[in-house]
Amino acid sequence: MIAVTGATGQLGRLVIEALLKTVPANQIVAAVRNVAKAADLEAKGILVRQADYSKPTTLTSAFTGVDKLLLISSSEVGQRAPQHQAVIDAAKAAGVKLLTYTSILRADTSPLLLAEEHRVTEAYIKQSGLPAVLLRNGWYSENYTMGVVAAIEHGAVAGCANDARLATATRQDYAEAAAKVLTSDNQAGKVYELAGDTAFTLTDFANTISRLSGKKVVYQNLSEADYVALLEKVGVPGPFAAVLGNSETAAAKGGLFDDGHQLSKLIGRPTTPISESIQAAL
Repeated sequence: MIAVTGATGQLGRLVIEALLKTVPANQIVAAVRNVAKAADLEAKGILVRQADYSKPTTLTSAFTGVDKLLLISSSEVGQRAPQHQAVIDAAKAAGVKLLTYTSILRADTSPLLLAEEHRVTEAYIKQSGLPAVLLRNGWYSENYTMGVVAAIEHGAVAGCANDARLATATRQDYAEAAAKVLTSDNQAGKVYELAGDTAFTLTDFANTISRLSGKKVVYQNLSEADYVALLEKVGVPGPFAAVLGNSETAAAKGGLFDDGHQLSKLIGRPTTPISESIQAAL
């Protein structure tokens, strides 16, 4: 059986959909914090089990009988390391034969603050002795396209990435890659650096919004401090605003760029262009 943690999340649901194309529903476990939110998955014949990263007692039973486990990284920045370690311990106790983990692009050398908890998790996986494969995912295109409507309203895309090249891909792209790895043989020990085929700058991003919407949108490059202050002003919690600001600054150091095309090779098609993602947001 194949289990997916965080199965009711944005990425998890897409992985489940991709798996269903080749895997019988009764061979898929949706490991979720809130079972009630997975009623639609259960209706498809998928096995739904409670698995709360912060409640280790729920984890070992959730992974019983599971051969391959996809650990989708926690969304709780600052709590990720202990939560991931609990999952890894439970997977080992349950006899999982392959652990797949969604890490971050070039986690071992990344300048992003977000990479630290991924580095700790990767080290713990290695220490555990579990056969594992690392999916080092780059940035989601949705991280930017979720702000397209606001950019049109204000006539500007704000950031602090300067002219950094951003090799993003959609959640769908990354989900298909995860499903491919989970359904392929001989994956243990592999490390995939996953990113979009075609990089863009935030100036390119603003210009594409202008072209597709017919409204003038420009890129406004700010200092990291000013960008963080702007995010806080529009309601982003302070700690997360700081993480986003750091990520943009790190992008200017190459932290969100990769041209290895491992993602498109894995999914067997080009990754989704940012223009297509912008069009979908519009």
